[in-house]
Amino acid sequence: MGSDNHIRMTGTVIEHMHDIFRIAVDPQESGQLVKAKLSGKMRLNKINLQLGDRVVVEVSVYDLTMGRIVQRDRDASKNRTPRE
Repeated sequence: MGSDNHIRMTGTVIEHMHDIFRIAVDPQESGQLVKAKLSGKMRLNKINLQLGDRVVVEVSVYDLTMGRIVQRDRDASKNRTPRE
């Protein structure tokens, strides 16, 4: 099983449930909502996600509604405005 069975998409975190995140995929890619979990390396390195973070999600070609978050965009978190 290689990485041939996965599609990488970028999106924004819009909701956080216990250990599952809801990601709004960019409209130019597919524009859909994807539920995703953190990948093992992100969990081991204790990388935290907040609402509004830009992320890269790997989605299986067999189920386009579930995926795993493999990367967080560092630059987008600096430009995010704090919630009031």
